Amino acid sequence: MKLEGLSILGQTRVTTAGKPNAAINPATGAVIGPDFFWATTADVDAAAQFAAKAFVEFSRWPGRRREGFLKRIAELLEADAAAIVERANQETGLPVARLQGELARTYVQMRQYGEAAASGLCAGARIDHADPNRKPQPKPDLRSMMVPLGPVVVFSASNFPLAYSVAGGDTASALAAGCPVIVKPHQGHLGTSELVALVVQQAVRDCGAPEGIFSMLYGAGREVGIALVKHPLVKAVGFTGSRAGGRALMDAAAARPEPIPVYAEMGSINPVFMLSGALNHKAEELAAGLHGSVTLGVGQFCTNPGLIFVERAAAAKSFLQKLENLTASTPPGTMLTADLCSAYRAGVEKFSKATGVHRAVTVDAEAGEGKAQAGAALFVTDAVTFLGNHSLMDEVFGPSTLVVECSSREQMLAAAKKLEGQLTATIHGTPEDFAASRELIETLANKAGRLVCNAFPTGVEVCHAMTHGGPYPATSDGRSTSVGTRAIERFVRPVCFQNFPDAALPDELKESNPLGIWRLVDGKLARAATPS
Repeated sequence: MKLEGLSILGQTRVTTAGKPNAAINPATGAVIGPDFFWATTADVDAAAQFAAKAFVEFSRWPGRRREGFLKRIAELLEADAAAIVERANQETGLPVARLQGELARTYVQMRQYGEAAASGLCAGARIDHADPNRKPQPKPDLRSMMVPLGPVVVFSASNFPLAYSVAGGDTASALAAGCPVIVKPHQGHLGTSELVALVVQQAVRDCGAPEGIFSMLYGAGREVGIALVKHPLVKAVGFTGSRAGGRALMDAAAARPEPIPVYAEMGSINPVFMLSGALNHKAEELAAGLHGSVTLGVGQFCTNPGLIFVERAAAAKSFLQKLENLTASTPPGTMLTADLCSAYRAGVEKFSKATGVHRAVTVDAEAGEGKAQAGAALFVTDAVTFLGNHSLMDEVFGPSTLVVECSSREQMLAAAKKLEGQLTATIHGTPEDFAASRELIETLANKAGRLVCNAFPTGVEVCHAMTHGGPYPATSDGRSTSVGTRAIERFVRPVCFQNFPDAALPDELKESNPLGIWRLVDGKLARAATPS
């Protein structure tokens, strides 16, 4: 596939060309061709018009046809895996093995969401039959299902150039729901984005889909991104990025004459609570596991554990000493972009100057030719200082963490109650620890979307039960998830049909169940066989 640096509008390329922009290798600072050209507001309108037109047909596709489309995308991604991974490695500095695993996750998401569409899980069909003899009023025939919202704008993530980018989870879940997608790719992996977009474009052709089902527009978030959110034909937004970026999209969407939902995942410090029983049994083992989680991928995971609470005791000293030694021996790594590295360095400097915070370890690292080299950092403070300084809950995106020493379980609970919304919260403890920590567990369940027991939060399994979300500010809507088949629910809405003749109902709600999907019929789950 040849890269042209041009946005994709349905089955065509945007030929308008403004100022060229470059893809940069963060390890070397080298420019990687070709030039990439930003889209215009006219292109934004054209993409939205295309998507709205495509929605009329695509929204009628049964789940099995949507499944076929998503599977075709997965097949083409696998076929072009080598070229995609090679380009992503050049643009992000991420290791080839990590990118290969991430691309495999992308295939899994596509296929899993397609299967959910085919099974009827997306449709959520419910049927309550009429009862004309009910007293004092007859009961009407009521049938409801989920229907797609309309065109969805997806903003690619910086830290997942494949799994949460052009053909990532937000795109897969929106397509599974029956919504056309317009992607605004991240500036940190422009060529990778074009390669993946060409794959999706090919799948559209192969499956006979309406061409406006997918577009990708290069551009700055403040211009192209905001213009997409404000366009009246756009009906929902998926975003993974910073709190500032997410809030800007939320505010723009809320200010529209017709407000629309923005599903923004905006970061998290993912607190870890080390209870005394666990520390007494395996302090050094826990330190090693934590170090691996903090420094994995140069700390560039949204589930990176950036805040650690420990109960002060002899075992805690052993834990901290081991963690300091491991952190000090961590080699510098290449961050995704120079801007992210600069922000990380600023965050480390801010914590270094905070009153009552001890800088236990900072690994020196020259910025390098790409200005993206970063060293690990470890900070230590006490619970009183933490409770009195809200800025210590700020996310430092990169390989750094803050250890908070607590003098008692009560002090640890007070700190938990002060936390903002999180993607994850982790507890390490023995059965006796957990039996004595019911209030801590309940508090964290109100603070986070996923609670982790005796493990570490990095790594998000793609499965039906997964929740990757959490109360604000971890996400814009704590009722949603961006991983797992529940992610599809973000892009649908319920519609009820009362007393409709069977022939006029959607196939999902017809008495014969011609699609053979799972449905809730008079309160019982059923899946009738497709009639011959």
